[in-house]
Amino acid sequence: MSRIAMLFASREGQTRKIIEKIQPLLTKAGHQVDLIQIKPEPREINLKQYDAFFLGCSIRYGKHHRWFCDFVEANADILNKRLCFFFSVNMTARKPNRCEPYMNPYLVKYLENSCLTPDKVAVFGGALKYSQYNFLETQLIRMIMKLNKGPTSTESDIEFTDWVKVINFAEDFKLALGKVEPETEVA
Repeated sequence: MSRIAMLFASREGQTRKIIEKIQPLLTKAGHQVDLIQIKPEPREINLKQYDAFFLGCSIRYGKHHRWFCDFVEANADILNKRLCFFFSVNMTARKPNRCEPYMNPYLVKYLENSCLTPDKVAVFGGALKYSQYNFLETQLIRMIMKLNKGPTSTESDIEFTDWVKVINFAEDFKLALGKVEPETEVA
């Protein structure tokens, strides 16, 4: 079976929640899976030991996390040589006309400006986690939601992730793994 690196960046935890939902599906299929959170502090990760990559990153104020983007650009050569799926998590994806990868402006912009050429991409709605925001963030996000005809009540957190879509994306990855010949290099 394959050795997989699930690389992600998450601020309030929705991207982590998605990754953690997918991981057991892959381990039950017999794959070895390492969850690796990409953080602002640089960290050496030996990507050559992996047969495939599953990447996820959230958007905040219209941009993917800079440290995640920097990591991907620095490692694009190896990521592009192996099976690689990428998903983006953002609030725009809660809308029917923005929940498909090539209809989501944030994902499209990222792919146009990145060296990453993933085998498959997806976009998932995120979560409004007002309970985790400070006062200024709450007001800013409420304003953005109001402008975009989204929910503005701060009384409870709201999740927009389509879990069926997440599972289907994971199943596609699992199917693609069946076609991968392990070719890891030990370093």
